[in-house]
Formats: sequence, C-alpha cells, structure tokens
Amino acid sequence: MKEIILNHPMIEHKISILRSKTTSTKEFRELISEIATILCLEALKDAPLKEIEVETPITKTKGHIIDENDYAFVPILRAGLGMVDGVLTLMPNAKIGHIGLYRNEETLEPVEYYCKLPKHIEDKTVIVLDPMLATGGSGSAAITMLKKRGVKKIKFLCVIAAPVGIKKIQEDHPDVSIYVAKLDEKLNDIGYIVPGLGDAGDRIFGTK
Repeated sequence: MKEIILNHPMIEHKISILRSKTTSTKEFRELISEIATILCLEALKDAPLKEIEVETPITKTKGHIIDENDYAFVPILRAGLGMVDGVLTLMPNAKIGHIGLYRNEETLEPVEYYCKLPKHIEDKTVIVLDPMLATGGSGSAAITMLKKRGVKKIKFLCVIAAPVGIKKIQEDHPDVSIYVAKLDEKLNDIGYIVPGLGDAGDRIFGTK
C-alpha cells in the first residue's frame, strides 16, 4: 500500500528533543509514548464506526464508537514496548500481543524467540509497534509471523525510518500501510539510522 509520513510542527518539535544525546531516559520514554499516540491517531483515521444511542443530561441522541475488540497492538520486543502506553491512551481496551526476534549473527536473518498473541487475532486489525525501522528485517519478519497466524489486516507504526526499511516492508508486504513520524537519510555501516537517535531500546530502558 503506502507509507504515511507525518508532517506536523509538533512532530518536528518532539523528534528534535528525542534525537538529543542529552535527553534523559524519563523524557525520552515520554516522548516515544507521545509520538506513538499521534501515529495511532493517524492510523485510526479509517476505523469503522458503530452507531449507538446515547442519553445526555438533556436528551437522547445518536453517537458513534469504535469497537476496540476489533483491534490489537503488537509491539516488537523490546523497544516496541515503549510505544504501548501511548497507543493505549487512545484505545485502552484493545488487546496486546508480543513478538520477540533476535538476529542470527551468521545468517543475519531475524529469528523468532517469543510470540504471544490475543485469542482470535485473525479477526482483528493488528497494529505493529517498533520505534525504529532500519533494515526492515525484524518488521517484515513480525508481519510474516502474524500472517502465518491468519491475520489479514496489518498496519505498522514507527517513530524513525530509513528508506531501505520502508522499501523492505513494501516489497515483502505491499498490503501493509506504514505510518512514520520521521523519515531519515540512510543507514550507517553498522546498521544504525542516520541521523537517527541511537539505540531506542537502550534509551527507553536506560540500559546504556
């Protein structure tokens, strides 16, 4: 499908603070969560609405709601966990799954080590969460894992992306829309996004 790159002054503001190496762990974590909320708002623009009757203090009227049971958020461990609170701000009753991947140092291919998904995941729209889309290997592998379990509607949310990562997912999964807060220039020789923001997982959890 397509990539949707958010173009908003507030995104520029938050990304600039996020990039700084002097930004504290607490503030970094808060910014990732806030940006995730904004990305999720964009991703839910096409959410179907169900009509309900609402009784206000004045009268009865018609309203419209999203059926939260139709959605699941799946962070890619571990950095994707930093985006969960932000998306749950909008949809607190959505189900949460988890996918764990590591890179085989010989083949450089992502290897599954953990996958726990909600019941009836195949009937839900699944929104995959990962702050960094670098090579696209882990993101593409996570999407493949979901499809093998019957999921048909998938969206991918990331804070920072490199062009090669977007290309990888588009080639492997042309049916998946990618929502990006900021598209960066490239990858460096060791696979980090440039200018990027370093290792998102380490900065979210304070492990370096």
